[in-house]
Amino acid sequence: MNPEIALSPNAIDVQASQPATRVSLSRVGVTGVEKVISLGEDGHYHAELECYVDLAPDQAGVHMSRFEENVSEAIEEVVASQSMRAEQLAARIAELVRVKQKGLRAEVSITARYAEKMPAPVSGIENQEIYTLLGTAVASEEITRTVTGVQAQGMTACPCAQEMVADLARGRLSEKGYSDDQVEEIVETVPIATHNQRGIGTLWIGCTQASSTDLDARDMLRLVESSMSSEIYELMKRPDEMSVVVKAHTNPRFVEDCVREMIRQVVETYPNLSETAFVMARQENLETIHRHNVVAERCGLVSDMRREIAGENPSRRHLTMKEWLELPAE
Repeated sequence: MNPEIALSPNAIDVQASQPATRVSLSRVGVTGVEKVISLGEDGHYHAELECYVDLAPDQAGVHMSRFEENVSEAIEEVVASQSMRAEQLAARIAELVRVKQKGLRAEVSITARYAEKMPAPVSGIENQEIYTLLGTAVASEEITRTVTGVQAQGMTACPCAQEMVADLARGRLSEKGYSDDQVEEIVETVPIATHNQRGIGTLWIGCTQASSTDLDARDMLRLVESSMSSEIYELMKRPDEMSVVVKAHTNPRFVEDCVREMIRQVVETYPNLSETAFVMARQENLETIHRHNVVAERCGLVSDMRREIAGENPSRRHLTMKEWLELPAE
């Protein structure tokens, strides 16, 4: 070590000194931390992280370099386990940050993108699809809460415009002399035009470590894609294109339908989720005949969603993700 830059054993730890104004801070940390995580045959994950810790009123600052150390240490554990679980990585980093920074609470968010090979629906031609994994964790001395998230794209077909086009078709067919039964048979048989949207669906499921359910990101991604009118593919032959268009127009859905379908599938797919588990579903449709986009969301406890699906009275208030992450230990 260069003696001119070496710290004296008696050097003052400025970050741990008393601040001029004794006020606690809600969050202090780093954003835009980028890492590439390699897991052998599972491929490479490009991850972007945010790490925060609360700051007591008598501590001037945090040790920023320790965030990097904690991230690297947790990533080594992930590589060793050969399992990229964004929420588990976030939880481990949050626990390390809280201890090393001497905070009462730490929060970490991860956005990881990875490629997965998917066959086109008819030709089977191989596609490299890019998916997004999301993980958020809040760690305190008593409990660590994690939220597992995924994001996928798909296609939706508008039911409203399709019904108007169907009515137009009925009128024109009647003018041509077709009987009512023939008109309905034709309308039921021939795909009816409507306008489409490319949709972005996002699903989060939150559990405490003590009551966590095994959540496979690939299963969650398929759930999100199937909540829309059709899946989409980057590379398709003509039969694939026809298959996607026909499927979407046979299964028209509003943005609200996509969110409700995600919630229904979560409740049915994960019956062992704790009553106090958290779910948030979000759908954004990129409009084609409007200049704006449309969004729908639902968040809250699994128990509330189960009751509503069973026909009971809806909950008066939906718990947000931030509120759920801040709940004390059960």
